[in-house]
Amino acid sequence: MGAQLAKQVERRKAVAAEKLALAEHLSSFGDQYPGSDHRPADRKTWMSALGPDNLRLHQIVWPGTHDSATDKIGIPFISRPFAQCQTCSVYDQLAGGARLLDIRVQKDRRVCHGILVDYGVDVVIADVKRFLAETEHELVVLEFRTEYGHEDPPEFDKYLVEQLGELLIPHDESVFGKTVAEVLPRRVICVWKPRKAAPPPAGAPLWSGGYLTDHWIDTDLPKTKFDNNMRRLGEQAPAASRKYLYRVENTVTPQADNPVVCVRPVTTRIHGFARLFIAQAFEKGIADRLQVFSTDFINEDFVDACVGLTHARIQGKA
Repeated sequence: MGAQLAKQVERRKAVAAEKLALAEHLSSFGDQYPGSDHRPADRKTWMSALGPDNLRLHQIVWPGTHDSATDKIGIPFISRPFAQCQTCSVYDQLAGGARLLDIRVQKDRRVCHGILVDYGVDVVIADVKRFLAETEHELVVLEFRTEYGHEDPPEFDKYLVEQLGELLIPHDESVFGKTVAEVLPRRVICVWKPRKAAPPPAGAPLWSGGYLTDHWIDTDLPKTKFDNNMRRLGEQAPAASRKYLYRVENTVTPQADNPVVCVRPVTTRIHGFARLFIAQAFEKGIADRLQVFSTDFINEDFVDACVGLTHARIQGKA
């Protein structure tokens, strides 16, 4: 018992030290970068405002949400705090500026996070269609993956194609060099990552998992995650020359050996350092690698941080 308590004390000290290190870094170096002062007039239509004829897909810094379909997961005040990563619906996330969604599914086509299961994936599809019907030039990346420990939903690839139809941007590596206007009226890059089923083949309406990659590490230590994100980003080619999407997740994950295991207080340890991350990427000369930036509990400032950098790229300032 004493050894376990001592371990938890040490873990808490480590968390505090890493939070302090990031705060001191922010105080010393700031969070300004090309485009950091830009604020979209309407986050719902920020791509349209940047100009579909001017904006190429490789220039976009896609604001993403982590575990996007968890707004209703679990039982309020009981299991929900341990699994909820977003508090608003998929539609509200998109209307608020998010453009990449991370949807976890299991065998009966219901969304899930770990062992907790919630509404059917048709709710997600309906929200995406509603958002796209209300806008003209906004593109969305949908990532559907079978959650760890679950079975693939049968014929899920066919279901997605039937549901999204002409909205889908078929697999084509040349698409990253095109403008938004050149891919319209198609609006959705849909990535399907099954656990056991065959992945989508080349040229299919859906994209396989290799076209949306990341280097996720399981830690609740914010500077450890921050530094790993930066190192791994530096290993990537510039977005303009890549034929896939690379994601950086500004999140940390609750750990069983730490007394704080609810998602919000844990991920808050890194949540406020998104702009610092972008600024430091510029400092290290690797900001041109940044392409997908995701977070738990997305907010307006996070969206603005991504849109601002996208705006600077169009202007040739980044």
